[in-house]
Amino acid sequence: MVHEQFAEEPLNLEVEINSCNQLTNLANQAVSLGLILGHGYHGGKYEILHWKKALLMSTVEAESYLQELIENNGG
Repeated sequence: MVHEQFAEEPLNLEVEINSCNQLTNLANQAVSLGLILGHGYHGGKYEILHWKKALLMSTVEAESYLQELIENNGG
């Protein structure tokens, strides 16, 4: 039913926003800890900047990568 589709859209948007906020918070924490130089969206992927390389990955991969990086480096 069309009405049900519209009811689901705000929920999906809220989930996407929360996921984006969590990823941004993790990346900012990694910057604060000196683990990465920067981060952001680039060409439809999430970019994580290190001193000698730039990593491009999906947001799911980036979140997992950052969580592991922070956990393994005293965060």
